[in-house]
Amino acid sequence: MEIYDISQEVFGCKVFPGDPSPVKKTMLSIQNGDICNLTAFEMCAHNGTHVDAPYHFLNDGKKIDQVDLDRFIGYAYVTEYEGDIGKEDAKAILKKARECDERSAERILVKGNATVTVDAAKVFAEEGIKLFGNESQTVGPEDAPMEVHLIMLGAQIVLLEGIRLADVKEGAYILHAAPLNLGGCDGSPCRATLIRE
Repeated sequence: MEIYDISQEVFGCKVFPGDPSPVKKTMLSIQNGDICNLTAFEMCAHNGTHVDAPYHFLNDGKKIDQVDLDRFIGYAYVTEYEGDIGKEDAKAILKKARECDERSAERILVKGNATVTVDAAKVFAEEGIKLFGNESQTVGPEDAPMEVHLIMLGAQIVLLEGIRLADVKEGAYILHAAPLNLGGCDGSPCRATLIRE
């Protein structure tokens, strides 16, 4: 069994333009004579490797603690793509996933500098996939992410953003990207891993 960590390190992670970066604070230190080491931290729910809940863009959407865990955990397909993912590209990705392992077509992870277009978002929404992940800090265009988010989150697709797939080859894996149980929140950081049996 091979395990791939596809998460960013939190304190050196990428952040979406305008979002605050994570901050670490040492509360206690053995070196300074304290009984133990103790760290506090502050961060945005969408820093680094994280998941978006529908509530992120839909005021009546499910919050992160209301989303079924089976969306974050299960078979997934990793594909490589560069550029804008269009309608036919989305269909081709899903076809490759099904041919590799039917179960993996429920969760799609894209390796590369890829952006989901509105037409592709509609394909993924119509197909009813559970999760879509990419290496960028947002799935849609960085300067206009709203429409793609509305389509995909409106279809209950969990968005796993800011993953790192440089060491992962195309194919089927078991994904584990469970969020922290942050009651009432629009997203959460996660430690995303892929397992190849």
